[in-house]
Amino acid sequence: MIKRLISVVALCCLLSNLSAQTKPTPAADDYNAIFKALKWRSIGPFRGGRSNCATGVVGDPKIYYMGTTGGGLWKTDDMGISWRNVSDGFFKTGSVGAVAVAESDPNVVYVGMGEHAVRGVMTSPGDGVYKSTDAAKTWKKIGLELTQHISRIVIDPKNPNIVLIAAQGALYAPSQQRGIFKSTDGGATWKNVLFLNDKTGAAELSMDMTNPRILYAAMWEHGRLPWKVISGGPGSGLYKSTDGGDTWERMKEGLPEEMGKMSIAVSRSNPEKVYALIESDSDKEAGGLFVSNDAGKKWSRITNDHRLVQRAWYYIELFIDPKNENTIYVMSAPALRSTDAGKTWENLSGTHGDFHDLWINPDNPNNFIISNDGGSAITSTAARAGARNSTCRQASFIASTSTISFRIASTAANRTTRLSPSPAVS
Repeated sequence: MIKRLISVVALCCLLSNLSAQTKPTPAADDYNAIFKALKWRSIGPFRGGRSNCATGVVGDPKIYYMGTTGGGLWKTDDMGISWRNVSDGFFKTGSVGAVAVAESDPNVVYVGMGEHAVRGVMTSPGDGVYKSTDAAKTWKKIGLELTQHISRIVIDPKNPNIVLIAAQGALYAPSQQRGIFKSTDGGATWKNVLFLNDKTGAAELSMDMTNPRILYAAMWEHGRLPWKVISGGPGSGLYKSTDGGDTWERMKEGLPEEMGKMSIAVSRSNPEKVYALIESDSDKEAGGLFVSNDAGKKWSRITNDHRLVQRAWYYIELFIDPKNENTIYVMSAPALRSTDAGKTWENLSGTHGDFHDLWINPDNPNNFIISNDGGSAITSTAARAGARNSTCRQASFIASTSTISFRIASTAANRTTRLSPSPAVS
C-alpha cells in the first residue's frame, strides 16, 4: 500500500514538472496570434478584373472611378494611365455595385456595395452605402447595410444631398431591405419610397436630368438557389414617379405581362423618349427592346434581337447617348451600339467581354468609361481606344505547387490561368 502511494505521488510530481515545462499555445481560433508575424504583400497578377460599375466626373475628363467585385473602389486622375485604390481602410467589404459623382459638386461621391450582376457561381454581397465629400480622400458609411446588392445610384443634378438608391436586396433569401431608397439630407436618413415585396428589388433607376422629380424604375423579382437562378415573377415591373419618388405608378400599356430582369433609361436630350430592355417568356418571343415616345404612357417593341437579352440576370443594361436620343448602348456578352433607335446594332471594340456598366460624359458623348469582366476602359473616341486598370481582379481559384520554390496559380473570369513563382508575379 505504501509503495503504491509513493508511485502515485511520484507520477503526480512528474506530470507537474512536464506541465510547467510546456509553454501555453494560442487557442486554435486565435488567428491574430498565429499570423502576427506575417506581412501582406501584393503578388499580382497585374491585370484587370471584373468591374460592375464606373463613373466619370462632369467637367474633368481625366478623372474616373471604378468599382470592382473584390478590390473595392479605384480612382484615376490621368484618364486611366494609372489607378490607385481609394477605399482601403474605409470600406468593410470589397464588392462595389454602384458609384456616382454629383454633377453639381465633384467632391461628393456615393458608393453602393454588393455586385449587382447575379452570377451562376459566386455573387458577393456588400454592406450598404459610403459617401465622400472630399473626392474620395476619406469616406463615411451612411447606412442601408442590409440591402446587400446595390445596382444604381442617382443624384439630383443641382443638389448633391438628394440621392436615390436602387437596391436589389439579398440574393439568397427574402428580405425587407430592397427597392428604391431616397435621402434628402445627403444620406443622414433614408426612406424606402418603393417597396413591393420581400423578393423584389430594384434592378435599375433612371432620372430625367431636365426634371429630377421624374424617375423611372425597373423592379425585379429574383433569387438564387443552389441549383438555379430565379429571374422574374409577379413583382417584376416598370414604374414611374413624377414627384421625386414619393408615389409610383406601374406602366403597362404595350408591355409584356411576364417580366424578368429589365433596364430602363430616359433620354437626356428628349425626356419624352424612354427605352426599356425587357426579359420575358423566351418561348413566346415576348421580350426585347421597347420604346415610349410619350414619357412612359404607351410602349411598342423595336426588336426582339436575342443578343440584347441573353443571360439576362447577368447583363440587361441600357444607356442613351446624352445628346442623341437615337444612339443607344446595350451591355451584354458584347457591348452593342445602335445609331438608328435600336433597329440595327454593331459590336463595340473592347478590352474584354461580359459588359455591365457605362457612363457617358454628358458634355462629350465620345468620352465614356465602360465596365466589364476585364476591368474598366476609358475612351475619348467612342470606343476606338481604351485604358484598363490593374491589380484588382476577382480570383475565382488559387492553388500552389509543392515545388521549391513553390508556384502560385490563379484564375479569373474568362481569363487564362496564371502560374508564377512565389517571390514575384509578372
